Amino acid sequence: MADRKVLVDRSQSGKVRPWREHKLENLQYGDYLQMLHYKKAHRVKECGEVLRFVEDKNGHKKLAQTWFCHSRLCPLCNWRRSMKQSNQLTQILTEAVKQRKTGRFLFLTLTVKNTTGDLLKSELRQMGRAIAKIFQYKKVAKNLLGYVRSTEVTINHEADQPMYHHHMHVLLFMKSSYFTGTDNYISQAEWTGYWQRAMKLAYVPVVNVEAVKPNVKRQKNSLLASAQETAKYQVKSKDILTNNQEQDLQVIDDLEQALAGSRQISYGGLLKEIRKQLQLEDVENGDLINTDSDDQETDQVVREIVAKWDYQRKNYFV
Repeated sequence: MADRKVLVDRSQSGKVRPWREHKLENLQYGDYLQMLHYKKAHRVKECGEVLRFVEDKNGHKKLAQTWFCHSRLCPLCNWRRSMKQSNQLTQILTEAVKQRKTGRFLFLTLTVKNTTGDLLKSELRQMGRAIAKIFQYKKVAKNLLGYVRSTEVTINHEADQPMYHHHMHVLLFMKSSYFTGTDNYISQAEWTGYWQRAMKLAYVPVVNVEAVKPNVKRQKNSLLASAQETAKYQVKSKDILTNNQEQDLQVIDDLEQALAGSRQISYGGLLKEIRKQLQLEDVENGDLINTDSDDQETDQVVREIVAKWDYQRKNYFV
């Protein structure tokens, strides 16, 4: 046992993949589920216990086999899911630009006031119905080619009880005519009015819309940055694992109930069609071993590596 080495798994860019950090978070999440008497707690704690990699002559590893629990809040699964969603979305957007070269992208963020755990599920459903209504509004429908939308929930821990900031990121693929004249162009004030109307809000919500630069990879408003923002975690681990046990238990229970049966990300129009054309797997229920990343491609395999989680030493050992 003493001569076993700690697993080091690097991406081809040299960045260490954070297996240990996510497994530690997974175990803490599993402990909380156990305290809350969720039947899946034991299954969650077995997530990613043994990792089998294949390695090429350059030392690049590719995950070949493990078992993931697929629980919505699992930090290990969320990490893999986010990578896969981001990579799939990048493929879809690249193809969309090829098929409709004159199309333009907008990044829309839709928010509402914070809510409590007992209302979160119904309000998330209401948001889903509201964005579907907006897509049917005449000025939107005549310019919209396709979209991808995702929901994100952040938590305000400062209040007497946890408050949930649920919001929606929508990447819109629009016809070039969108930017020609007031009959087509929708101002931020109009988007805000659409959201207020669709949600039937008595207040003016915070809405942000910005044009996306399709060919600039590193800037904040680039297409790649927008794709990553849309595909990121629905709930961050740091929001549910704060070392305040009483509050963490409440938050996890609230989110388990609110997010059950929901989808984090969905496609429509041309982007949905392209997703089918590319035959991309369903991320929410599918394989999390292969994340569709070029970064995981290896040359000819020269050996297999098995890494096991050591519960005493709190790390993966090969």
